[in-house]
Amino acid sequence: MTKPEKTFRLGRCSASVFLNKGKGGPFRSVSLQRRYREGEQWKTSTSFTLVELPYAAMVLDMALHYVALKEASRS
Repeated sequence: MTKPEKTFRLGRCSASVFLNKGKGGPFRSVSLQRRYREGEQWKTSTSFTLVELPYAAMVLDMALHYVALKEASRS
């Protein structure tokens, strides 16, 4: 698995930024997930409850600003 360039976390929500290589050059993508515990095991999910949605929105906003700054510095 590719290691993220940067990960933003709030509560159990996280947004990870990945630097990818494409035909048109490098580009970044963002993966959004939340962690939860099932028994003794930690798992991840890509669905969010009403309580988790504000945290998901905030980490996505942080990722958006990070990617926008990185892309602007490339130009």
